[in-house]
Amino acid sequence: MLQRPLQQFAPFDPSDDYDRVRAAIEFMTRRSRDQPEVEEIAAHVGLSASHFHHLFKRWAGLTPKAFQQALTLDHARSLLRDSASVLDAAYEVGLSGPGRLHDLFVTHEAMTPGDFKRGGEGLTLTYGFHSSPFGEAIAVLAPRGLAGLGWVDNGDRKAALDDMIRRWPNARFAEDSIATAPYVKRAFDPAEWKSDRPLRVVLIGTDFELRVWETLLSIPLGRATTYSDIARKLGKPQAARAVGAAVGKNPISFVVPCHRVLGRSGALTGYHWGLARKQAIIGWEAGQAA
Repeated sequence: MLQRPLQQFAPFDPSDDYDRVRAAIEFMTRRSRDQPEVEEIAAHVGLSASHFHHLFKRWAGLTPKAFQQALTLDHARSLLRDSASVLDAAYEVGLSGPGRLHDLFVTHEAMTPGDFKRGGEGLTLTYGFHSSPFGEAIAVLAPRGLAGLGWVDNGDRKAALDDMIRRWPNARFAEDSIATAPYVKRAFDPAEWKSDRPLRVVLIGTDFELRVWETLLSIPLGRATTYSDIARKLGKPQAARAVGAAVGKNPISFVVPCHRVLGRSGALTGYHWGLARKQAIIGWEAGQAA
């Protein structure tokens, strides 16, 4: 377990930082072969080199140069080292008890496939919008825990909420950011990753999706796996595409770490909330693991 807080959630607003960081990540990605210097990246986002270096180090726990290295194919391949054995070790201890997500302990329970088929009918889901290290987030609570976590793009809260409503179209949604705030803080603030206060999540999906999402919970910080390895572990070695679809439908981003699933070659592949955000999360986690 982490013994020290690596990044405080306050007093700065990480969403404000992320707007600049995302622009920098997109620039670094476009210019990856050139490995641009910090002065060039800083100029692109409208900051001095020293201000940008400070902001980036505060946000990521890494220098811009180290972050660039975390975005390379070589780094992605190192995350995949023995990816199959990572899942084997996780399954040796079983997934029926607390599922460990990096150094945050997460307990999870699954609602029945029947609950999913009814589209959440009879459920009251509470939602709220909050600051996060990766932009403004939307959190959704079921009566027993966190059921959804995603992001707002371009300030469009309605689109973010609609994305969650589409998942459970027959549920009743009620806004209550006071109720959702503690869950968001505990998800993103490393100082809150404590084994004696596990974050409870509720998985609502088909039987196959639940099995995929439970497998994602076993991938530790600083490691990754592939779609095909998950399919093999589930006893369906030909179902890599179906695994990919289930990963893409994961409603609890970051906490259920679908960003840690890569292509066999180490390619980042897609991400429901944007490839730049996936790059940001992987790089940010590299800072936490350093």
